[in-house]
Amino acid sequence: MVEKPTDENASQPVTTNHPSAKEKMLRGSAWMTAGSVFSRILGAIYIIPWYTWLGKDSLAGNALYTKGYTLYSVFLMISIAGIPSAVAKQVAHYNAQNEYAVGQRLFKKSLLVMLAFGVIGATVMWLIAPLSFISLGEKDVIPVFRSLAVALIVIPVMSLTRGFFQGYQDMFPSALSQLIEQLVRIIYMLVTMYLIMQILHGNYQLAIIHSTLAAFVGALGGLSILIWYYWRKHAELRALALQSAGKLQVKDSKIIYDMLAQSVPFVLIGASTTLYNQLDYFTFKPTLTRFSNDSLRTINDLYAIFAGNDNKLIMIIVALASAMAATAVPLLSAAYTKKDQQGVADQIADALELFMIIMLPCSLGMAAVAKPLYIVFYQYNFTGIFVLSFSAYIALPIGLFIVLSSLLQGIYQNKRAVQYFLVGFLIKLLVQVPLTICLKAFGPLLATGIGLMVSNILMLRYFYFACHLDLNRLLGRFNQILIFSLLTFLVALVVIFIASQMLDLEFRLISFVVLVLAAGLGAFVYLYCCLKSRLADQVIGRRVAGLRKILHIK
Repeated sequence: MVEKPTDENASQPVTTNHPSAKEKMLRGSAWMTAGSVFSRILGAIYIIPWYTWLGKDSLAGNALYTKGYTLYSVFLMISIAGIPSAVAKQVAHYNAQNEYAVGQRLFKKSLLVMLAFGVIGATVMWLIAPLSFISLGEKDVIPVFRSLAVALIVIPVMSLTRGFFQGYQDMFPSALSQLIEQLVRIIYMLVTMYLIMQILHGNYQLAIIHSTLAAFVGALGGLSILIWYYWRKHAELRALALQSAGKLQVKDSKIIYDMLAQSVPFVLIGASTTLYNQLDYFTFKPTLTRFSNDSLRTINDLYAIFAGNDNKLIMIIVALASAMAATAVPLLSAAYTKKDQQGVADQIADALELFMIIMLPCSLGMAAVAKPLYIVFYQYNFTGIFVLSFSAYIALPIGLFIVLSSLLQGIYQNKRAVQYFLVGFLIKLLVQVPLTICLKAFGPLLATGIGLMVSNILMLRYFYFACHLDLNRLLGRFNQILIFSLLTFLVALVVIFIASQMLDLEFRLISFVVLVLAAGLGAFVYLYCCLKSRLADQVIGRRVAGLRKILHIK
């Protein structure tokens, strides 16, 4: 059964101006994409000096850093408890009924809940850090866990505030705060890394502790921007609250209860990729220690490659899917509240088309340029290059799962989203160990891809039958996008192949030039095909016609 919104006084069906809804989704996705991608790019670029300054301890330091963040991500999701996404959804739900005052009251009451969750999460993480089943017997990781625990106090409040603005379909403050948070975090990381490793010639463990403490420093920067933006918008928000219908009378306890009830599925779905990574953390080392002859250093290096190095790069394109999901949920929730069934079906199709036209070429393109890309950010490593190429393909099911599960929750199918996630996670659990034994670093990645694709198929099947999703329309667009993406892949691959025959790509500067050339030429080919065929007009809208004129494409 479909879970209905809690309010029984929802407005009657109205006619939805679908182009306006689509325009909102595209504009919101643009802001969220810009913020997410730029912050992810910054988060990848800093690796170049950071990795270099670690010197001979680069892989060991990155492995320690990755282990710390793997556990921290789980605690972060628990502390946040899915509340920001739930708040965005509920605020959009109340706003659609012209009950702005209720949504704003929800936000203010939730701030105290989020602060409590953050303090509790930070305390628990600090206290359990020394336990052997958490640290896996590695003493160096304990202070790393504790330096990250401090950030749990600030980040939940910051995330909640982002969710509040997203409920108003205002994605700019979220995008800007993400960018500032990442910028402040990276500056602190690089300054402390340089001082400890290059000036003071200290040990890499201390440098990693400060690199993880940077999460707290960055969060303060991101929260400051949101407070400033809320102060600027205060008069406007107050005016909306005063003009509210005032027909909906809801107690504070009811508001908090409904918000928490909505948040539980969000935390499980939001933590899905984190839980997948956590399974890798707890199974990879024990599996290879028992079933292979590899040394502990080799096993840690392999873990650093697929869970640390390559994961940082593919998360740049996965961030695109997260941005689309964050934009789609409040819009979809508003359409569902108004009982606009056609609007719901169209918005689901629009979100999936937008996902395909962006994610397919990005994923295949990253796979094609994996060699120079890995060398630019790290250094030449035969295994790392091939694992990155494979990881780029796995980014597709990861991104699709983020979008589909968010869309499912946007129409109040929370329990179903959790069920489908659990089925996929069980599949990964079953194939994880045998694939790791056979394929080593590739095994956990393949297990993730298989598990998430099972979940994706189940969700697409539900949308088809329950929401009358137009699969013929989607398949037609998918075929076009796939052909153009494969052409982009081949163009980039040919450039890399020719360059590797003439130049030594092991030099970072040469690899950078080749990377820019291959990625730029591939992107131009894809853009030309989308504009020439009018595919971009169908998916993104008529505004791309201006770009076609600039490029003189008829």
